[in-house]
Amino acid sequence: MTKVSSALSDVDIAGWTRRFDLLSDPNRMEILLSLHRTPGIFVGDLAAELGRSENVVSQALRVLRRQGTVSSTRVGRAVGYRLEDHTLHDLLHWIGAEHRDPGVHLNS
Repeated sequence: MTKVSSALSDVDIAGWTRRFDLLSDPNRMEILLSLHRTPGIFVGDLAAELGRSENVVSQALRVLRRQGTVSSTRVGRAVGYRLEDHTLHDLLHWIGAEHRDPGVHLNS
């Protein structure tokens, strides 16, 4: 094994590529930041916060859910979403994103 291949063996290249692809879209990035700041936010509230239609937000959330980045919880007719990717959570902190409630953490 060469030095290069051994240096890459412990890196999840596919996972990082997927994350950066998700983050490269401004709409999804804003959604991820909102979910980071307000875990469990409902689609309607998220759409209103972002000034977008519920349909546009729901489509982006479907992509994020298929990737395993977010999870959803149904409460009656409303659906709430939260960030589930611990690496993205940490990355959002690294770029300066804070929680609205300082006591909120991933999976809390």
